[in-house]
This record gives sequence, structure tokens and C-alpha cells, in this order.
Amino acid sequence: MTKALPQFVPGATCSRCDVCCRFPEADSFLRPYFTRREITEAVAQGVPHSYFPNKSGSQINLVKSPSGEGYLCPAFDAPSGRCGIYEHRPLDCQLYPLALMWDQSGQEVLLGWDTKCPFMRDEPSRSIQTYAQQVEAVLRSDAMIEQLAAHPRLIGPFQDDVIVLNRLPHLTARLAQQRADLRLRPLTASDASAFAAALERAHVLHPDTPAAFAFPFHYMWTSVLSYWWMEVDDTWFLFAKSPDGWFMPLPPLGPGSLDQAMQLAFTLMRQWNGPSPVSRIESVMDVQKTVMTTDEIQFRPKDGDYLYSAAALAALAGDPYKSHRALCNRAAREHVITSEPYRASDQADCALLYRRWAEQKCQDHQDRLGQLLLEDAELAHQLVFREHDQIGVSGRVMRVNNKVVAYTFGYWLTPATWCVLLEVADRSVPGLAQWVFRETCRIAEAQGAVWINAMDDSGLPGLRAAKLAYHPTAVLTTWIATRTAT
Repeated sequence: MTKALPQFVPGATCSRCDVCCRFPEADSFLRPYFTRREITEAVAQGVPHSYFPNKSGSQINLVKSPSGEGYLCPAFDAPSGRCGIYEHRPLDCQLYPLALMWDQSGQEVLLGWDTKCPFMRDEPSRSIQTYAQQVEAVLRSDAMIEQLAAHPRLIGPFQDDVIVLNRLPHLTARLAQQRADLRLRPLTASDASAFAAALERAHVLHPDTPAAFAFPFHYMWTSVLSYWWMEVDDTWFLFAKSPDGWFMPLPPLGPGSLDQAMQLAFTLMRQWNGPSPVSRIESVMDVQKTVMTTDEIQFRPKDGDYLYSAAALAALAGDPYKSHRALCNRAAREHVITSEPYRASDQADCALLYRRWAEQKCQDHQDRLGQLLLEDAELAHQLVFREHDQIGVSGRVMRVNNKVVAYTFGYWLTPATWCVLLEVADRSVPGLAQWVFRETCRIAEAQGAVWINAMDDSGLPGLRAAKLAYHPTAVLTTWIATRTAT
């Protein structure tokens, strides 16, 4: 990576500042982003590999401040107030106090200055503009444009407190090449409210609605797939791009004709994918399928969500739950298990537990599909650890002897339906998984849940057997829609 960006704020000023490298939340979206090469350089300079959740490029994980307030970049040396890898700091840090961001429409890349920097607030605008022009000249180089195109997360969402200095048409044009349609916008945590509004307009939330009709269900997988959305005539279209091509993980959400919206979706995917069979719309509900009038769309069944009575799972009463009750009792008899709300400071312990749990699963003769799912899921879990508050997810951690042995995360699909998004329990503790699930259901019922949605079984026979053993009230039927070849 080139180190050509000029430095605007004097080093002496930075060393006295208490803003940079410090963050109020562990999952702050302002954490610096490192490319693959920058991660390699940082690790060579002594930053532990574990602070980078995605080795191909990611924001760095933060550490608790020694002062007890807020969080620090692990490369920051608090006593000296200096960066420990300053000569090898990433482009994201070199740019600051300038910032790259999309405009409010998500269509154009802007260069702005961050008013959170005290020095930037005090400097005359003419010197700032001159500096921005110097930086823009570097950003116009072919090498820099390709680097940014390879790591689009270096370009953040629009921020009201960042003052726009210049538009970057060359970078906008290059990034547009990666979009199948200029109306597409990358899915970010800030889109959660717009997604919720689309759900409300579509009137699709009912007790038997699948868990997929919720923002966190999809957003957690942005760690693995590229997700994009657009809005046409008040209808929300969510697309995901896999190595095979574009598909819709959810039907269009809008107040109008579902027939017409799905036809538009297939027309778009046909333009982007050509005749590839990857073009599809997943998680179509029975009620949506029945109103489809066109013969051009065909359906095949998809693994359905398991829906349970919250009261039944909270009590585990009677013979049908005898074995589950016995395992819960064993776990409680042999261990003192504590359950507390998840906090950002629990992130590292939960990440360690996930890896231990995944190794236990693999030792249990996990097939290749199961291993691949575990690899992808690790990134998704880490994203939820970091951004749970921003996307409407809450979690709990369970400890034995002050050691994290389990965690669970979920969200409210409706005021009466609690969805279990993630649940991991140390498999070396007999009965712990059953105890955690019962605890989750008890807490949800106490908060008003009538139903517990435990998601689908991912096509795994062992998981299917475990979910069926809890006697679901229903297995929600969903469908995958494709368009008949023409």
C-alpha cells in the first residue's frame, strides 16, 4: 500500500488529543478498517491476529480502556498517547481527520472533514480545502482507486457531522462498475429502520411469519456475502451476491402487487445473471405463494422454521419433555450457572467459546457441509457480538466458575414472537445446551413471548432431530421461487 498521503494535523497536537484511537463503544462503526495487506503488516508489528475477525479485510476489534471508560484500538499505546504501528498504520487512519463516505442517497462518494477532530474545528477552511485537494490527488491514482474498489467498506455511510469538501467522481465511477444497478445501495446497520418501515408497509408480520422477515437475520451474513438493496415505488428489494450470482433472500416488501414486484425482481436478476439458475427468491410464505397468479414462476419447498409454544418450553412439563428436563436438572445440579445480559466486554470470551464449540462439533464427525457452515457462522457470530445494539439484537452469557460457557442472542419478530438467532453452549458440560434453551424461553415468556421461533435446521439431520424432539407447534413452510426458463 502506498504511504503517500500527506499529514495535516501536527504530531504534537495529536499526542495531546484525547479523541483519536479511543471509542465509547466496543462496536463503534468508527473503528479503523484494515485491508488484508494492512492486517499482515499490523500483525508483523505485534498486533495479535485475533483482533481481526476477517483476515481478508475488516475493522479491528477494540480493547477495554485501562481507565475503565470506553475502548481503545489495540495498536494504541495509552501511556504515551501514540500509535504503536504509526509507520504501518492503515489507509483509514492515514486519511483521518478526512473521511470517505457515501452521500445520503448512497450513489456518490464524498470526501469530507470530521468535525469530531478538535484541530479541524479550529483550522481555517482555506487550509482544509487545500489539504483535501492534496489528498484527492492521491485518491485519484489508479492504484488507490483499485484498493478502495477492493475494499469498499473503507467508504463509510453518510454522517451529518462530516462536512463535505469534494465529490470524487472517479472513485464513484469505479465503484459503480461493481454494482449491477446504480439504484443498489450496500446494506449497512443504519438501514435497519428503513427495513422495519418496509415490513410495516408490506403487512407481513404475523405469528407464523418466518424469522427471515427481520433485519438481523440478513445483516449478520454481510460478513460472508455482499448484500444490497433498492427501493422502487415504495417496495423494498433486498439482494445478495454470491460467487454464483445475484439472488433475493427475501420476497419484495411493499404495499402493492407482489406479482408485479416479483416479476420486476426476476427481470433485474436476469439482466445481472444472464440465464444462470442462481436467480431466485427465497423465504416466500404460503400466504404469498397463494396470491401469485402468473404461471411463469415456479416454487420448490425450503427448510422451514420451527415454531414452539413459549409456555411449553419454559415449563418443560410432562412426559414429552422428560429427557430435556432431566438434562436441565443435571446441569443445574452439577454446576452453578449464572446468566447475565451480554456486554461488549464479553466479546473476546464469546469468540473463544465459539472456537471451542466449533472444534467440539468437528470432533463429533461433522460432515463437510457442517464444517463449511461453522466456518461461515464464526464471522456472522462475531458481527453480532460487535453490532448487536445497532441491529436490534439482544443477548445473554452464561458462566460457570466465572468462565463463559454459553451465549444466546435473539430478537423480537413480533411483540409475541421471540426468535433465537444464535445459541452456543460448551458441549463438554452435560445438559448445558438444554438449560440455556429453557432459560432463553423463560426470559422471553416473562417478557411477553407467546411463541419461540428457533429458525430452520439448515438441512442437518442432527439439528433436525434435536428441534423435533422439542415438539414444535408447527414447522413453517417456506418456498424458493424461480422463473420458468424462456
